[in-house]
Amino acid sequence: MKSNQDFTQGKILSPLLRFAIPVLFALFLQSLYGAVDLLVVGKFADAADVSAVSTGSQIMMTLTGLVSSFAMGTTIFIGQRIGEKRPKEAGQIVGSGLLFFLAVGIVLTVLIPAGARPLAHIMHAPKEAFSLTVVYIRICGAGFVVITAYNLIGSIFRGLGDSRTPLFNVAVACACNIAGDFLLVAVFHLGTAGAAIATVFAQMVSVVISFLMIRRRELPFLMDRSMIRWDVSIIRKIFRLGAPIALQDLLVGISFLVILAIVNSLGLTESAGVGVAEKVCAFIMLVPSAFMQAMSAFVAQNRGARKPERAVKALKYSIGVSLIFAVTMFYLAFFHGDALSRIFARDPDIITASAQYLKAYAIDCLLTCFLFCFIGFFNGMELTAFVMAQGIIGAFCVRVPVSFLMSRIRPVSLFRVGLATPCSTVIQILLCLGCILYVKRKRMIEF
Repeated sequence: MKSNQDFTQGKILSPLLRFAIPVLFALFLQSLYGAVDLLVVGKFADAADVSAVSTGSQIMMTLTGLVSSFAMGTTIFIGQRIGEKRPKEAGQIVGSGLLFFLAVGIVLTVLIPAGARPLAHIMHAPKEAFSLTVVYIRICGAGFVVITAYNLIGSIFRGLGDSRTPLFNVAVACACNIAGDFLLVAVFHLGTAGAAIATVFAQMVSVVISFLMIRRRELPFLMDRSMIRWDVSIIRKIFRLGAPIALQDLLVGISFLVILAIVNSLGLTESAGVGVAEKVCAFIMLVPSAFMQAMSAFVAQNRGARKPERAVKALKYSIGVSLIFAVTMFYLAFFHGDALSRIFARDPDIITASAQYLKAYAIDCLLTCFLFCFIGFFNGMELTAFVMAQGIIGAFCVRVPVSFLMSRIRPVSLFRVGLATPCSTVIQILLCLGCILYVKRKRMIEF
């Protein structure tokens, strides 16, 4: 069955929602995938394991985000060629992209385990959890080529307007990860190591099943073995589109790692509490994250078809729908953060620390429905250099300095430390509005 969508004609909102909803469920399962590690470890292990999985998974999430963001260049590139009705070139992009990301995955598979101890040092992993953090990073790093393939497959299909196949892939990985966590952590009591092994194994199963599915699918592009080659011009274009997004996400991820390092230096309870809060945040940010990905594919196709007015309407619809959900998430996170945190932890002190941090993220919920939709729009318009710039400014000119200053105010409040994130988002939204005015003045788009 074909599940690819042509976004260049017909209605706007309903196709956008049909594409975004599977992306939303995929992100939900992806968040559940990571959260189950912490949930099972929190229930069947001790605070040191919680801290180790929290710190180690944050590092791996940053590195995975780097690859996923790079792969966004493939999503945009394929989306443009599909919008231009050039299927042969779309197949060539897929072939060259496979070789490029295979090389990236192999390099990181070697480097990450070798750098596990320095990474744990940089993160100020609490001494009680230091060795466990190193173990988590090494095991996940050893399987990074699988993680790379897992993310690339999703990016390729989103570029085709197909968000159902990535949803199925994530569902398979999530199911395997849950089973693996309970078997290795709850039954065999392997703690941090068990959670890491389950993560890599689950994605390996998903990748194998995905390739078997692809061989049986009717694809909207031409593809044969001759197209799987190192085409420098294609790889250069993927790099040009993906590198700014990847660099921005990497540096933003590093800024969150810096905040986590600041929190880790405050103690084991604070470290575990922020780790729990970050897992909750992955869920409350799902809707704007889904629209960010949906917007990138939607806008890329319409830009390729020279229909920017459809892209602008999609941006307005996305912000409106996201805002409705943002109000609900704000209420839950601000007023019931302790109940949400209790899902992942049993220690009262960790739950209290997490709830404090979540109050700040609740404010950010009301802001990211604007920011994430803007970012998806600008990615689809190939304004990835601006996306990189605004992300770096928000991260290192606002988020890191504010969190550091707040951590020096005694007594330390995780709510004040967390306020660095909404402060950064406000600045980034203002920069996005400035960019909108710029592209309007240049007559690239009409609002």
